[in-house]
Amino acid sequence: MTDHPAPAGVPTCYRHPGRESHIRCQRCDRPICPDCMRDAAVGFQCPECVATGRKETRTGRTAYGGLRPTNASVTSGVLIAVNAAVWIAIMVTGGSGSRLVDLLGLRPSGLCLVGNGGYDVPEALCTAQGGSWLPGVADGAWWQLVTSGFTHVTITHIGFNMLALWMIGPQLEMVLGRTRFLALYLVSLLAGSTVVMWAAGEYQLTLGASGAIYGLFGALIIVARRVGGDMRALWGLIIVNVLITFAVPNISWQGHLGGFVGGVLATGILVYAPRRHRAAYQALGLVALVAVLAIGAVARIAQLS
Repeated sequence: MTDHPAPAGVPTCYRHPGRESHIRCQRCDRPICPDCMRDAAVGFQCPECVATGRKETRTGRTAYGGLRPTNASVTSGVLIAVNAAVWIAIMVTGGSGSRLVDLLGLRPSGLCLVGNGGYDVPEALCTAQGGSWLPGVADGAWWQLVTSGFTHVTITHIGFNMLALWMIGPQLEMVLGRTRFLALYLVSLLAGSTVVMWAAGEYQLTLGASGAIYGLFGALIIVARRVGGDMRALWGLIIVNVLITFAVPNISWQGHLGGFVGGVLATGILVYAPRRHRAAYQALGLVALVAVLAIGAVARIAQLS
């Protein structure tokens, strides 16, 4: 076969520079000619990506560098067990009136309850006057940024969240690997909490795993887009959940929005990281994202203090 120089501005095969090419490798996005096209699950891949994929399959790696789990339900099962354990502890210690709700739920600023009123006073003055102190992040209860995502009161709240986690979690764990999936979940949770700190009421209590769950919704969109999957059913699911967010009272749109954006960003880092030194790029990207979220939370704490 004789190669002739392609017209200027026309994409050419990366392995055969003289051959015009309008097809790109689904994995590395480099242009490939018919001789270099290899059938893949979606579209075509170049010979190098096919060889890399075979190597990753042999070593038990996912397409994005994670270890392929033998049971993709384990991490979701553990997360569900932790949420269930916290819910049971709340139920046996008073339900909605449990002290655990005030300790674990997210409240941007602490509040002193005296009789039927709430007052913005220091904890020491509150307890000295016989009031009940409800801790907040700005007053030192920084753990609430994470623990709020494992805290539920009503059976319907935890039920819907855990059902969504059980349905979506294993799919993403199979695609990303266990460690990356867990990182995605926790980053989404923290992103939801950070937006709550800025956009929710200063003394408003927010709790539930919904921020992390919406992060998984966002992750599904990015993964589906990356592999060229049919996204119509997924968009329908997202639209229904958005409608529920604003139609049902007492749902934290702030946590949902923050979790969704956090999931989109975290998954983008994981699936679009360059193949060369992929793990390093993924780790640095996630660390940078967590640092931005932490700075945002600290800035809000400083503003409220």
